[in-house]
Amino acid sequence: MTEPARWPARGDAAMTNALLPIGRAMILAAGLGKRMRPITTTTPKPLVRVGGRALIDHAIDRFVDAGVAEVIVNVHYLPDLVETHLGRRKAPAITVSDERTRLLETGGGIKKALPLLGDQPFFVGNSDSLWIEGPRSNVRRLGRAWDPEQMDVLLLLASTATSIGYDGLGDFAMDTAGRLVRRGERLVVPFVYAGVAIVKPALFAETPDGPFSLNLVFDRALERGRLHGLRLDGQWLHVGTPDAVRLAEDVIANSNR
Repeated sequence: MTEPARWPARGDAAMTNALLPIGRAMILAAGLGKRMRPITTTTPKPLVRVGGRALIDHAIDRFVDAGVAEVIVNVHYLPDLVETHLGRRKAPAITVSDERTRLLETGGGIKKALPLLGDQPFFVGNSDSLWIEGPRSNVRRLGRAWDPEQMDVLLLLASTATSIGYDGLGDFAMDTAGRLVRRGERLVVPFVYAGVAIVKPALFAETPDGPFSLNLVFDRALERGRLHGLRLDGQWLHVGTPDAVRLAEDVIANSNR
């Protein structure tokens, strides 16, 4: 079995987990990016540049800024390009979970990487999770809101109505205690999943060995009343198509004026 590629943090850039009780994160970067074509014909979606930087760097830096010391990244489509890009970073410590031979979807990819993630709760983030930060780090807010006695999963949620580039009906409604319920058929709900969560690894027990969606894990927590949410403080940018990239570029440029 081939050892996973690793890039340790170096020198003064090495991070400690002083700010949060959660030290590891997984970034999902193995998708095909079909909706982003033709850009993704030659560039994997995690390396699409928005605001002058690759999407995956935006995602990794959110975790670094919050004190996360280790990041696992899965790869499948144009994996050599993603690995080369990650190898140029000085921090954090990055380990690649290789899915070259088989795309495992979001849930299956995390399950394959569990030996790297350990037995404690971890962050998971989509490689294209992008937002304009409010006055406080949303990853730190998520970590500080985490209550393992009450929660199995904690999702970062954005406003369905005000998110940029999103025209869907939302994913969840939330009660006053932060517990979530899924959107019913033909209904509009206030919140959409913003692509970042905290998850307990035990939820992956008795899940399929092959590809499956992370929604299976979310629904297990929901059935127990242990799927919770935290509203994003800032502006979520849904970057799913070439048009959405251009829109996000405009929003970021305006926010920096």
